[in-house]
Amino acid sequence: MKETDMKALTGRKRILAGITLFSMFFGAGNLIFPPFLGAQAGTHIWQAFAGFAVSAVFLPVLGVVAVTKSGGLETLASRVHPRFSFFYILVLYLAIGPCLAIPRTASTSFSIAVMPFWNQPEALRLVQLVYSLAFFLLAAQVAMHPEKLTEYLGKCLTPILLSLIVIIFASSVLRPAGPAAAPNGAYGQTAVIRGFLDGYQTMDTLAALNFGIIITMNIRVMGISEESGVMKETIRAGWTAGSVLLAVYGMLSYVGMVSGTRFAGAADGTEILTGVVEFLFGKAGTVMLACIFMIACFNTCVGLLVCCGNYFHRIFSKLSYRAWVYVFAAVSMAISNAGLGAILRISKPVLNAIYPLAILLIFLSCLHHRIKDYPRIYPWSAFVCGLFSLLFMLDENHIVIPGVTGLLHGIPGSRQGFGWLMPTALAIGAGFLADKTGKVFQKKHDVRKNKGV
Repeated sequence: MKETDMKALTGRKRILAGITLFSMFFGAGNLIFPPFLGAQAGTHIWQAFAGFAVSAVFLPVLGVVAVTKSGGLETLASRVHPRFSFFYILVLYLAIGPCLAIPRTASTSFSIAVMPFWNQPEALRLVQLVYSLAFFLLAAQVAMHPEKLTEYLGKCLTPILLSLIVIIFASSVLRPAGPAAAPNGAYGQTAVIRGFLDGYQTMDTLAALNFGIIITMNIRVMGISEESGVMKETIRAGWTAGSVLLAVYGMLSYVGMVSGTRFAGAADGTEILTGVVEFLFGKAGTVMLACIFMIACFNTCVGLLVCCGNYFHRIFSKLSYRAWVYVFAAVSMAISNAGLGAILRISKPVLNAIYPLAILLIFLSCLHHRIKDYPRIYPWSAFVCGLFSLLFMLDENHIVIPGVTGLLHGIPGSRQGFGWLMPTALAIGAGFLADKTGKVFQKKHDVRKNKGV
């Protein structure tokens, strides 16, 4: 049998596809949040980690499954409305691409991999420019061959990344920095909810809606030609990636937990990881951490460049895929050097506004075989979810709408960040009842018509 006639991947290739998908998910934010969660949750670590796993692992995997089974993100979003599909996906790609995530890969890796070793502040801006230029040029070159990411990321870079993380975890088990601290703040009362919200911030559910198409390309190159086989292997890759994410998050959370007492004043996960590796390995630990951040950020950057390049070439085909990749690399380089702070202030609220819609689409996709005969559910629930997400985003940014903002605070779950949930659930119910009632009336009308009444 020819390789192109394969009906399923071998075990080794299946793992490789999953590892490649993991590498695209696992960026700087994924490194930072788990250790900080471990340090802050302390003795309540596993309750917090359970909530974190739902939003940072389970939802992204479901996102891959939902998009794959739906035949693509455009098809899934079009169930709401074709115009909604176009504008929502456009905002999504801009937000997780050149307006936030891609520039952040260079700026974050620079702050960890270069700044600690550079002792001439007056030349730092020039060094950052040179670094970002080299970083994005290399990432763009790798992104020129999206079908070979399993070779570049899965086989080469990610095994190094995972090995370094395992070394840090094993060393922390053998030589913990200290005992677990008492849970801090909300982790003392609602650790599960707080952990869920921490995972929410990784924004991997948004990325999951886009990364499936890249893995699909690589699976076809591996020898699967039938669409049903490609779909099955893409879903398997999603679950493999989720399993690796869960294991890595568990290790990093443990590292944070056993360092919470020693590094009690740490402002974020970066400070915790820096303190831990220096405690365990001295100056060599700083080099190790620099390698981890560079690989993680580079992998994510390549994945996002491929996603954005593919989508914009498909929608605005006058520019080639190659040209779009270079455009996004150039824009991202400029933002990472000049205006990342301002872009972050704008993009983060946008991400918070569109994230609930991503969760809704995934949820509805999982129920699609049961609700496909009730077409009002998708548009009604999406409208309400988007509206309330926008209102709560404005409220979080201290923009008051007279007569509306005060009412928002009375919605169950609003203080925990889930104020959009109940209105959306009601909209789903309303759409179902409207379609159900319409069918009953239509049936009665047809019966009357057949009787000649």
